[in-house]
Amino acid sequence: MRRYLAITLCICAALSISCKNEVAKEKKVVKPNVLFILADDLGYHDLSFAGSKYYETPNIDKLASQSAIFDNGYAACQVCSPSRASIMSGKFPARHGITDWIGARSGETWREKNRHTKLLPAEYEHVLNKDFVTLPEALKEEGYKTFFAGKWHLGDKGSWPEDHGFDINIGGFDAGGPRGGYYGPFNNPKLENKKDGENLSMRLASETVNFLSKNNPNQTGQPVFAFLSFYAVHGPIQTTQEKWSKYRAKAEKQGIPENGFEMRNRLPMRVVQDNPVYGGLVETMDDAVGSVLKSLKTLGLDENTIVIFTSDNGGVSAGDSFSTSNLPLNGGKGYQFEGGIREPYLLKIPNVTKGEVISEPVSSTDFYPTLLDLIGGEQRPQEHQDGVSLKPLLSGGKLSERALIWHYPHYGNQGGDPSGIIRRGDWKLIHYYEDGKEELYNLKSDLSEKNNVASNNPERVKKLSAELFTYLKNVNAKFPTKDPLYDVQKEAEVFKKNATKLLKNREKERKKYLNPDFDPKNNWWGSKVTND
Repeated sequence: MRRYLAITLCICAALSISCKNEVAKEKKVVKPNVLFILADDLGYHDLSFAGSKYYETPNIDKLASQSAIFDNGYAACQVCSPSRASIMSGKFPARHGITDWIGARSGETWREKNRHTKLLPAEYEHVLNKDFVTLPEALKEEGYKTFFAGKWHLGDKGSWPEDHGFDINIGGFDAGGPRGGYYGPFNNPKLENKKDGENLSMRLASETVNFLSKNNPNQTGQPVFAFLSFYAVHGPIQTTQEKWSKYRAKAEKQGIPENGFEMRNRLPMRVVQDNPVYGGLVETMDDAVGSVLKSLKTLGLDENTIVIFTSDNGGVSAGDSFSTSNLPLNGGKGYQFEGGIREPYLLKIPNVTKGEVISEPVSSTDFYPTLLDLIGGEQRPQEHQDGVSLKPLLSGGKLSERALIWHYPHYGNQGGDPSGIIRRGDWKLIHYYEDGKEELYNLKSDLSEKNNVASNNPERVKKLSAELFTYLKNVNAKFPTKDPLYDVQKEAEVFKKNATKLLKNREKERKKYLNPDFDPKNNWWGSKVTND
């Protein structure tokens, strides 16, 4: 009897240990984690895997080799705030109402900076609507802990990340650029200053790694959604002396052309990639990406973490810092052409994606339903109304053909035109709000949008235009209005000044950055800390 009792106790103990082990194992089996990395103002060809011969981005290149690369991936707008709101809401800007970067002038205030244009830009929403169930809010309902670091720019206090579903917010407030620059101390109410000379991109990466470490799902059993939103590579462009020196030498080795700008519609536009300051800024952002991706492996999360990398609009080729060239794409940030809206668009799913290129046209509105689909969550079609799940494309399937739509009833700071855009299949129609002119391009055969074929395809133009305006009417889109004080002569004078004085100054600045004796005379924007 004693022997039988002893055997029984041993079996019970073994079963107890086994059950505990099973519970422990079950605790570690969680939904996929999500790391969403959003760059600011990064152009489609600002990455070496995407064709740049000047910038070096080895960490993002490696990520691309493990991702599905969507080479027809688009931002929902040619400027930042609307695109960011579209990622959060799954809605095109015309629907959510944030159609320009928050803080841009509209209506009669547009004239305040000596602007003379035919139209007054439309009014727009200045905060992300709290009635929307945002992507982080949807993921919280699916059991995720949510984290945000970096640029927000979707409203003043009361409409910050913590007001729209993020449990933790580090560095996100109303500013659209890095107040105080890229080196500490930072002028940011949501980012504590730790040491002078600290790099902003690396600090945001460090904060993200710290969050992942403290909330490791392998220990907590709770999946995480980490949104790393770089301020880079938005102006003011800054870098270290070491990185500037590297890219200045590289520009010299590749050959420095006499002219790096051409005059376009309203402003000079950069047509070469040889800005050594910008090159250093891009590489530092890539360094930061690398540190976060490395941490996934160190923490044992790399096999269960979906990674997204994208940008919010095209590279800045005109206006602002005149940083880069998007060629062979036409235009850049603020423009209705491909250089303004086509983006790096990477989706990594462990053991699924392997660097394949997918050419289906997709939008930043698609991230919301795609992530819900990938984690096994419930779709929310009443929320992500303009997005679709891209999951079928990852297994060789197709999506139902649909139209992608852009609505930018503003001029912006970069020289683009108030316009509406529709892309269906290979065809892209641009409708100009100034005069109703329409351009049609076949992007499969004319990626650079050099050949307007509208006159040869009147029926296609008519059909696409009707579809565009039917959508805009259905969502109550706002349009620019004629300026009763418009003076064609004053507008011509502004253009002449930009084509002469501004063009000359841009070329002068470009040569200054490339001069071996270049010295910003400020300890390299604070990156060099001295004891003086």
